[in-house]
Amino acid sequence: MLGTLPGEESLRRVEYYAHPRNLFWPIIFALFGGGAPPPVYPERLAFVREKRVALRDVCEAAQQLASAECTIAAEVPNRIHDLLDHHPGIRAVAFNGSGARGLYDRHFARRPELLYLALPSTSPAHARLGFAEKLARWMPLYETVREV
Repeated sequence: MLGTLPGEESLRRVEYYAHPRNLFWPIIFALFGGGAPPPVYPERLAFVREKRVALRDVCEAAQQLASAECTIAAEVPNRIHDLLDHHPGIRAVAFNGSGARGLYDRHFARRPELLYLALPSTSPAHARLGFAEKLARWMPLYETVREV
């Protein structure tokens, strides 16, 4: 699962998807039948690890105004292809929003052996879709992980 870059709240807490209105954790727990996300971050990480979902950002560093994805500039990409080379069991790459997909495509070539999933952003800045619609559009992640 690739995001773009941590937002302000995620940086402050040192947690992926820490903003209280970000739908990432509720969607992941709903997809995989985990009920409500636990308030304790290590338990959330254990849950995604158990479901074989890895979390990473496309950017290691970048200039960004507040938490707005559209202001990302001068980005330094993470070494995603090294990660993929060292973990050949990875079969799919999912993008949490078009920003992550665009940054990935700017810095990396897609690999023909991988499935790429373009999912709607869970960020509160992308509230055009509600929880139920985002959950439905994230179903391919569940189906892909379940098949592995």
